Amino acid sequence: MSQTADGTFQAALAGAVLFNPDHHTGPRQVAAGFVILLLPYSVIGPFAGVLLDRWRRRQVLVYSALLRAGLVVATAGFLAAYGPTGVGFAATALAVIAVNRFYLSATSAALPSVVEDRRLVLANALSPTAGTVMAIAGAGIGLAVRAVAGSGNHGDAVTALVAAAGYACAALVATRLPPNSLGPAYPDTGDLRAHLRGIAGGMVAGARHLLERPRAANALAVVFGQRFLFGLWSMMALLLYRNAFHSEGILRAGLVGAGQAIAAAGVGLVLAAAVTPWITERIGKRRWIVLVTVGVALTTFLLGMPFTMPALIGSAFVLGGALQATKVCVDTIVQEAIEDDFRGRVFALYDTAFNLSFIAASVIGAFVLPADGRSLPALAVIAGGYGVLGVGYALAERGHPPIAPTAQLSVIGRFSRENAR
Repeated sequence: MSQTADGTFQAALAGAVLFNPDHHTGPRQVAAGFVILLLPYSVIGPFAGVLLDRWRRRQVLVYSALLRAGLVVATAGFLAAYGPTGVGFAATALAVIAVNRFYLSATSAALPSVVEDRRLVLANALSPTAGTVMAIAGAGIGLAVRAVAGSGNHGDAVTALVAAAGYACAALVATRLPPNSLGPAYPDTGDLRAHLRGIAGGMVAGARHLLERPRAANALAVVFGQRFLFGLWSMMALLLYRNAFHSEGILRAGLVGAGQAIAAAGVGLVLAAAVTPWITERIGKRRWIVLVTVGVALTTFLLGMPFTMPALIGSAFVLGGALQATKVCVDTIVQEAIEDDFRGRVFALYDTAFNLSFIAASVIGAFVLPADGRSLPALAVIAGGYGVLGVGYALAERGHPPIAPTAQLSVIGRFSRENAR
């Protein structure tokens, strides 16, 4: 429910900011939009880690959804009254996205509390995949609402109000979980002000804990690199849909066309999530990461080179599948390698760096991409980057034994099963 509302709200923001016919949208405007959407994740991430090791994660799900519902109503009011301008609109929209960081970090940190160790790969395939699929469905709902309500500020405001209703429903669903069911198993009960003052130290401790586990660090390096390259590709795709493509039959330009590309990426994502648990049981997570990363390097340039809508949709399918297949494996490796006492901070660090890599790609794309998005050199860099990531990860992992799940995960699993009874 929460991520469906995310998709609907992001459709409202995209319509208001990136595909507003009253405003010119070039590379720097698109990059600014990505920064606005993702920078709050990076700012709030360290705070989320410290607090998620202290607060009951179920309560985080309930209250973050309620808070977002109220903030989205305020955003809708500013959109209706003033359009996508002014401090009020920017502040409320940024606050919604910042609060969402607590929700997503809480779900990642809580997942080992509700599944058995042997099913972590399957859970990491199902949970984020279902969330992403519902976010895409929510974006579709948003596009449908805008089609009925209109594409101007009024339509975007109505779309935002639909998202607010979705967040309220998410809070209601979260109350069905037992309050202590999602951990942390051993909450930190120290002085909160001291913890907030020591956030930097806590992040350093989390980073040190991560670096002491090179298998997890290597895996994270791959997913960060993929996210960067996917960010550069996304910039290119948005510019093509905004400034270069024209509608042809069922394939559309503009916001609807971008939605079609997102849907194609979603299909690839679902298929990758469906096959990843089955494949990793047979060849292991590391080999699967290498295969999909090198595979996307070979296909991205060929599919992207024509700069046509059918080819771009095929490229979106491949890139979405590769990113999800890698992330499922990496999430599991991190959960297996990191102790529960550090998991909140490490996942917050993970999410922060994940989004910073996308922001960095957006900023670089603003200076290297042309206004219409057509750039063979950029496409070659994206394809070559995937190849370097795949080969580099294979070399870094050579000789390392497979990760054994930590004892802490078994404790968490027993705790959650007893709680369920």
